[in-house]
Amino acid sequence: MVPDPETPSLMARRPVGGPFTRWPRAADAVLAIVVFLVAVFVKSEGPNDDLVIRSVGDLPIGAFFVLAVASGALYWRRSQPLLVLGVTLIASALSTGFVLLELVRAADLELVGVAMFVALYNVGRYATDDRWSQIGLGGVFAVIALSAAVEGVTAVEIGFGFVVAFVVWYLGRRLRLRAERASELEREQAAEARRAIAEERTRIARELHDVVAHRVSLMTVQAGAAKTVAADDLEGAVQAMEAVEEAGRQALSELRHLLDVLRPEADVDGLGPQPGLADVPRLVAQFEEAGLVVSLTMNGARTDLPARVDLSAYRIVQEALTNVLKHAGPTARAEVRISIDDRRVAIEVLDDGHGDTILPGSGQGIVGMRERSQLLGGSLEAGPHPSGGFQVLAHLPIGKEPA
Repeated sequence: MVPDPETPSLMARRPVGGPFTRWPRAADAVLAIVVFLVAVFVKSEGPNDDLVIRSVGDLPIGAFFVLAVASGALYWRRSQPLLVLGVTLIASALSTGFVLLELVRAADLELVGVAMFVALYNVGRYATDDRWSQIGLGGVFAVIALSAAVEGVTAVEIGFGFVVAFVVWYLGRRLRLRAERASELEREQAAEARRAIAEERTRIARELHDVVAHRVSLMTVQAGAAKTVAADDLEGAVQAMEAVEEAGRQALSELRHLLDVLRPEADVDGLGPQPGLADVPRLVAQFEEAGLVVSLTMNGARTDLPARVDLSAYRIVQEALTNVLKHAGPTARAEVRISIDDRRVAIEVLDDGHGDTILPGSGQGIVGMRERSQLLGGSLEAGPHPSGGFQVLAHLPIGKEPA
């Protein structure tokens, strides 16, 4: 059953990506717990700093508290990256003995730095102020230098720590910049689509005015003249009405030509009646003859659909299947589901994802389908399906006046 238009779309509820994208808060909570457990139960020991498992009873209460605060702060790593980094920096400084808390120093908390490096990545990834982001990186450098001074490590080890910190921060920053560019590109595509729609509407209005309006004006003037002279000059009135008839024929001919230009599929339709949902099975059969495997499911049936809704529904199915044929290939499989009730017509077209599917807004076909839906007061969404393939979801209200 196609989802109701008032509910969030399938793609909005289940975004494509890993757990950190699908369930960000739950994933952050799991990350904080994992970092905490690693820092509590794992420590380095021996001349080679081998990692060994220790008993929780070996950890003083003060050290346990420091680890809990540093790891738990990671739950807010997206919303408050700088604050979280500050908390982990303090915890890392405590682990070096800078504040001379012996209960903490005796606990051997080298791995508290794991939380600090995770927080540093988040500063690069989510902090939008580059100046504060760089200050955070400098704070990590300072803690590394402090730890080196306390523990007496070599210059090579200090340099390695600086390099690791910079790479972690730069990786996060790089991903943030890439996400910002992708978001900006999406906004530009949306603005371009709106501009194309506005230009098309302006062109249609100009064409209608230039081609039709002046002839309609002539018809109005001639009809008025015929009415004025009808009682006294019957022959003049007849001539005026003949002029009205001729102007009307020319206006109708030019209007048909204009519609042919604006709607190329008019050549296919000819002068027959406009298609509707009742013609969808025949449409599906035509695509199957081209090699596309299509399954059609139609729930509900109404013979009193408004003509504009009936035609728009047919055109959306036609355009969606055309996109499948173009971008997924003639051997692709597609599913068409149409549901009709007292309130709306819901349409879903899904392909199996073979071939190069298009992205939202990348073609005028999607713009045209969305425009048809919005003019009826409905909606249309198009994009990759979480399980693969490309999906088009349209909801067309019945009985609502066009926007």
